[in-house]
Amino acid sequence: MGNQPSPVSGKSNAKSLFEPFTLGTLTLQNRVVMAPMTRSFSPEGVPGDNVAGYYRRRAENGVGLIVTEGTLINHPAATNDPSIPNFHGERALKGWKKVVEEVHAAGGKIFPQLWHVGMTRKNGAQPHPEAPSIGPSGLNLAGEPVNEPMTPEEIRSIVSAFAQAAADAKRIGFDGIELHGAHGYLIDQFLWEQTNKRTDEYGGNLVARTKFAADIIRACREAVGPDFPIQLRLSQWKSGYFDEKLAKTPEQLAQLLQPLVDAGVDIFHCSTRRFWEPEFEGSSLNFAGWVKKLTGKPTISVGSVGLDQEFTSAFRGQAAGNSDIGELLERLNDKEFDLVAIGRALLVDPAWAAKIREGRYDEILPFTPAALSTLS
Repeated sequence: MGNQPSPVSGKSNAKSLFEPFTLGTLTLQNRVVMAPMTRSFSPEGVPGDNVAGYYRRRAENGVGLIVTEGTLINHPAATNDPSIPNFHGERALKGWKKVVEEVHAAGGKIFPQLWHVGMTRKNGAQPHPEAPSIGPSGLNLAGEPVNEPMTPEEIRSIVSAFAQAAADAKRIGFDGIELHGAHGYLIDQFLWEQTNKRTDEYGGNLVARTKFAADIIRACREAVGPDFPIQLRLSQWKSGYFDEKLAKTPEQLAQLLQPLVDAGVDIFHCSTRRFWEPEFEGSSLNFAGWVKKLTGKPTISVGSVGLDQEFTSAFRGQAAGNSDIGELLERLNDKEFDLVAIGRALLVDPAWAAKIREGRYDEILPFTPAALSTLS
């Protein structure tokens, strides 16, 4: 795998991972974040007691901040999967309120990830096959025309739907929100030149392509007030297009980030596939490191943390999972980033954080595809 994370030299110094983190009115007990991971365990879009129990178990085992699986704003083409949870409607919001209560009772904090998949959804998909998929230019991720570009009215409607979800999140007791602006989904489709060919105010150059995201951030800020944390998940890579970059240089990344900071982002969740890889030549900083350097905002690093190899190796029949986090801790100690998101390692082992904190490394469960069928 080339530059793999350093050996287990950092195990004895995991203390920095469990130091408190404070941003404004938000205080987390430690730097461990549960990354958002789609599970499709919410029939008809309604999270039940099983979902509340799932998140509570991670909070009980010392996860400082839980970011939920992607939850859907109020738009009929937001998803292609009727078992992904909604973040609108009385039944779904009642279910999420129970989730919040369970996580808080266990001493954790929790953000919903607010999501619209855009043109990654195919026309005719459930649960609303009658609704056409939407995107800035009606292009799929390959840049091929599928539908008409979004109209200004559709853009305003989506912005309002995100803002309503943010307001509902605050009302039912969440500790902040995350906007999913990564991986080739709707917000990211506006940011990416491959899927945004607009010639109006929402496209044409890198800065103009940030307007949709900035509009959503501002609308959410207005909906929740000045003290409620807004977190934005960004990625250079896209689903199926792993080598793509929104910004090819630090200078371009600075241009991309500034409008988002100005709009009101508090924390950037910087998605990479391998946390140890440098983002640009000439510097060892990863994506989260560069975003923090350029904005001064707190960042979350993520990408195969706690896995022997990049997570996709598990689907090729190789077990993935150990506590080899030496390089991660070195970077955290150096303040390259502020928080660490754990994905599949925490998905398969609810007690991952507790086992790291207590030095029970041999007890950590490996990530394998078979383990996904018995998630608890």
